[in-house]
Amino acid sequence: MALALPLLALWTLALPARADNPGYDRPGLGFQPAVLNAGDVTIEQGLPTCTQDHDAGTKQSQYTTDTLLRMGLGGPFEIQLGTSLFNALHQTGMGQDSWAHGRGDTILGLKLAPHQQGDFTWGVLGSVEFTDGARDIRNDRRQYLLGGDFNWQLTPADAVGSYVEDVRSGGQDETTLAFSENHALTHALTGYVEAALVHDTGERSGTEAGAGLAWMVGQRVQLDGGVRHRLSGHAQAWMASLGVSVYFGH
Repeated sequence: MALALPLLALWTLALPARADNPGYDRPGLGFQPAVLNAGDVTIEQGLPTCTQDHDAGTKQSQYTTDTLLRMGLGGPFEIQLGTSLFNALHQTGMGQDSWAHGRGDTILGLKLAPHQQGDFTWGVLGSVEFTDGARDIRNDRRQYLLGGDFNWQLTPADAVGSYVEDVRSGGQDETTLAFSENHALTHALTGYVEAALVHDTGERSGTEAGAGLAWMVGQRVQLDGGVRHRLSGHAQAWMASLGVSVYFGH
């Protein structure tokens, strides 16, 4: 899938443009507070996404080709199906140096975002992540996510947003509160910065910040890249990602 998506994106550029593409959930924290029209589809692909974390003398690095398939259901709803067909997990420290490979867990989600006029838009996303991935890659327990995204278009070139998320697994919760600012550098290129506070039920908290770019190659294809870094406390040490997203109108 990761190799096929760039070729598919180039082929899609030759298709007639559609003006009703509501945008993509990539890149950055949160999601686009808008849904696809009934029957419309997008594929959003990491090429890849790389993360690194440090905890108690060990280091964990993961490389994943994360895939998100979105389809409009009509009205204010869209359904989402996500997975990562390939993962490479490298763990070092405390006397170990090991690699693991395989497919990641499957995620099934539902987004609600009513059609909205004006400068303020909002959406809600709920999802469940199953434990069906490769043994050394999958989560130990099923995860449930509930998130809300809120966006204010301040000027034609500038928008600010906030995102709140709770992930529950095995009776434990991890919450994220993030804020972002987007600025249109050109009619096709947009830059963003973001900052987030992460907190879990173990009373551990941390902060992280990131930045990135999204380039609209016509109305059907977006290329993106971003990076995020832990500033303090308990949060993911590093995340870096490249991606391509393709919109298919019916």
